[in-house]
Amino acid sequence: MANNVSLSVNGKSVSASVEANVLLVDFLRDNLGLTGTNIACDTSQCGSCTLLLDGLPVKSCSLLVVQADGCDVITIEGLASETVLHPMQQAFQDNHGLQCGFCTPGMVMAGIGMVERRRAAGSGLPSDEEIRSALEGNICRCTGYHNIVKSVAQGAKTMLQGEG
Repeated sequence: MANNVSLSVNGKSVSASVEANVLLVDFLRDNLGLTGTNIACDTSQCGSCTLLLDGLPVKSCSLLVVQADGCDVITIEGLASETVLHPMQQAFQDNHGLQCGFCTPGMVMAGIGMVERRRAAGSGLPSDEEIRSALEGNICRCTGYHNIVKSVAQGAKTMLQGEG
């Protein structure tokens, strides 16, 4: 049985009729062509499918699109303008916080989610330990995470202090 859903994806209203068992990640990739949200483990273990749902990082491989009805979804494609990267994306570029890049969208989205939670709580800059904790659900098979943590730290500083 098809269900009608309406949500905002990267600032644009989207309405569709979907089967109840369609995952949000599949809807984004297959119906909207937003392939920056990656599929890797299909068990919500790796974090490559992480996006922001109403400002919070979620793993879209474990969320049905009907559960996102009425929500605001931001994917990696919704961060940058045509000419300027989001501060977290820029920080990943500046600090070589990626190698193959497959996990990078999820890492960026998890980092942004952590920063936005800190902003809402009135917290200051995160420590490396706090960054590592926020990224626990995201796996990178290429790096030792050092440059990822540096990237998130720089992105957090820019986002929270308005530098750059």
